[in-house]
Amino acid sequence: MPATRARGLLYALAGAAIGAAAARVAYAAFTRNRPADLSGRWTRKNHRGEPITLLEGPAFVAGAGAAAALTPGLPGRLRLAALVAGGGSGALGAYDDLYGTTSSKGFKGHLSALARGEVTSGAVKILGIGATGLGAAALVSQGPVDTLVNGAAIAGSANLANLFDLRPGRAIKVGLLTGGPLLAASLFRDTPAAAALAAAPLGAAAALLPEDLGERAMLGDAGANALGALLGLAAVTKLGRPGRYALLGTVVALTAAAEKVSFTKVIAGNPVLNRLDMLGRRPVDPV
Repeated sequence: MPATRARGLLYALAGAAIGAAAARVAYAAFTRNRPADLSGRWTRKNHRGEPITLLEGPAFVAGAGAAAALTPGLPGRLRLAALVAGGGSGALGAYDDLYGTTSSKGFKGHLSALARGEVTSGAVKILGIGATGLGAAALVSQGPVDTLVNGAAIAGSANLANLFDLRPGRAIKVGLLTGGPLLAASLFRDTPAAAALAAAPLGAAAALLPEDLGERAMLGDAGANALGALLGLAAVTKLGRPGRYALLGTVVALTAAAEKVSFTKVIAGNPVLNRLDMLGRRPVDPV
């Protein structure tokens, strides 16, 4: 094994381990004094109508943030970009988790409300994540065009990940299925920093997957936005210009499709996707 590849593997293992350990410690700390009846501002009802905690999201942000700060092999600007992308999108997602309303839904709904002069929590989150995406991109890009493309890809990935957080484990599974190949490519193409950057959120997400699948907790906007932003950052750091344009186009297309089509219905209607979606989950309640 080439020395660079071996170093990348060590960095990736360290990032995943730090992210996983920190996320579990954070989750335990955040939920230690949780009310037995799951009452409180961090509680929502899931798709079954059962109470579930949103504290998995802050735990993911804390775990991924710790990994970004402590994982060896990350240059200073890349480390700072990860903290800006993950921390910024996580904080804005938490704001929407706690103070969001359902008067406007979807990307189009929030921007339409903004055009009418109504500032929704979703609009604040969209604009804020756009700003943090650009801020993170500015630290890793060359020139204004690259910054705009990379920033849009990071912010768009943050929003897209949140669109999958509608069933137990789904957003994390999507993150693992998209981030895993990115991590493998970074390792085999001997780019240690990119490998470490991809591994950090994947480790934190994988460590919290049992809570998500067990329907004890969910990522919420805080966790899903942060997961998407960090994987988007890892992607734009690794991909060449054609790949980054393709990533942005895919994110835009899927986000636009979500305004018209239910991802849940599409997944349920495809045997392969449905099997993956149900893997590790409780059976669906009979109608």
